[in-house]
Amino acid sequence: MEAVTEGAWSSLPVPLSPGVLRALRELRFHQMTPVQSATIPLFMSNKDVAAEAVTGSGKTLAFVIPILEILLRREEKLKKMQVGAIIITPTRELAIQIDEVLSHFTKHFPMFSQILLIGGRNPMEDVEKFKEQGGNIIVATPGRLEDLFRRKAEGLDLASCVKALDVLVLDEADRLLDMGFEASLNAILDFLPKQRRTGLFSATQTQELENLVRAGLRNPVRISVKEKGVAASNTQKTPTRLENYYMICKADEKFNQLVHFLRQHKQEKHLVFFSTCACVEYYGKALESLIKQVKIMSIHGKMKHKRNKIFTEFRKLPGGILVCTDVMARGIDIPEVHWVLQYDPPSSASAFVHRCGRTARIGNVGSALVFLLPMEESYINFLSINQKCPMQEMKPQTNVLDLLPKLKSMALADRAVFEKGMKAFVSYVQAYAKHECNLIFRIKDLDFASLARGFALLKMPKMPELRGKCFPDFTPVTVNTDSISFKDKNREKQRQKKLEELKKEREENQGKKKFVKNKAWSKQKAKREKKKKVTAKRRREEGSDIEDEDMEELLNDTRLLKRLKKGKISEEEFEKKLTGNHRLKAETVEDIDSEG
Repeated sequence: MEAVTEGAWSSLPVPLSPGVLRALRELRFHQMTPVQSATIPLFMSNKDVAAEAVTGSGKTLAFVIPILEILLRREEKLKKMQVGAIIITPTRELAIQIDEVLSHFTKHFPMFSQILLIGGRNPMEDVEKFKEQGGNIIVATPGRLEDLFRRKAEGLDLASCVKALDVLVLDEADRLLDMGFEASLNAILDFLPKQRRTGLFSATQTQELENLVRAGLRNPVRISVKEKGVAASNTQKTPTRLENYYMICKADEKFNQLVHFLRQHKQEKHLVFFSTCACVEYYGKALESLIKQVKIMSIHGKMKHKRNKIFTEFRKLPGGILVCTDVMARGIDIPEVHWVLQYDPPSSASAFVHRCGRTARIGNVGSALVFLLPMEESYINFLSINQKCPMQEMKPQTNVLDLLPKLKSMALADRAVFEKGMKAFVSYVQAYAKHECNLIFRIKDLDFASLARGFALLKMPKMPELRGKCFPDFTPVTVNTDSISFKDKNREKQRQKKLEELKKEREENQGKKKFVKNKAWSKQKAKREKKKKVTAKRRREEGSDIEDEDMEELLNDTRLLKRLKKGKISEEEFEKKLTGNHRLKAETVEDIDSEG
């Protein structure tokens, strides 16, 4: 179904409740967006929906409003411990955001309780909170929700609580599958009643999502919403008010260009995307030191307890820089983002679209810039074909300050910076090797020397990808990097303690013979012994009743016979030796008997 019209909330075929309309007025949403006008009537009229709409088009209200209206129209009102609706989303940041939007509405409906179930805190706190206040509407990430279903021993029978479930919503459904939540989702679906309304919402549709549609929805209505003025044949995934730019520059020029750009736009709000958590850690610290009078924050998926606080704080800022990974790429609505800067291209074309969609949301204008290496220029053409994403070139700025020596000085002054840089470089190379579009992003074409200079490395790290390669264009520092100390005195104290332990261990082992080289020989010996045992076992299993000593005797006799046939011994010698062998065995047995 195509829907390209907007309208007043009063134009819906089913009138909205006064409380919902009041909340919409408070939030200043006076008109419906296309995805809302297409989805809300269907969702409210007992239809399962699979909605696809460009990022930033207002999908959250497209399911929050129907959820409230459906629960208000229930014949049997929900009790405290009954769950009427569940919203599942891939990241905790998106869950926090949805919970916040929902709370604007539920404050007008005190009969409904809502609960947020996400990682980053003690699950027992969630158990106690649910037991204490209930949760008619749950907003959750898959891992935490599955965990709570399995906590019957702690006194929470969530499986019984969801028997009254009316609505299940999977937001950013394709991302839920991308992130490997399929097993958790299947486990959750097994606990839920089959008679329910289900909605899948996403900016992109994938084959995995198609499979989920077939498995979880009953006769779903598919909704594909395009923006006004966009031709039906056009499948552009980015908002039309988004200005998309790219910049081609060498690996050792990228960082200087980024800092120059951010210094020129100090008053604005930016998201800067990197490919790995280690790159966020390293470049986040670097930008903090080099760009003054601007609030700079970092966020990535490996952060546990700080993420929620950082995300909430950054959303409230009028300006600033958030250095992040793709954990911030999906569905996140940060007000007034002026620029999305992609320092590293993402691992997939769909992720590129989602990153860009953090700006130019709900009718606002915004801009995005991706930095590309000269060897990656064909990515522009790929995006225009694959995602119908038009892009303009932004030329690199001239007379830009070279800040890499400063970054090197920071690494020499603090081991923490030096180690962060090394980890960032290694993680970047490893991520590059796994790029989805490996025909363009080829690791064999990477200029490692230029890349290392761009990371301001003091020396090349030891890693498989660099083994056997020479880098005449990279000059390591003459300083012994082991002598670089941590600025943090406690960390340096621990490091020195470890170094002393290693030194002591080396001194103790000095002069002792190491038999590492004999390992191969010992393995060969063990292999021969094993072969002997296997041969003996096989012969026994084949019905031979020969004992081990007899087997050895037989082998000796066979060897003698071979030597006789080859003419190496005479018949007399053969008989003499054969008799001698048997006599030796007989004597040995007699000796044992006499002693025993």
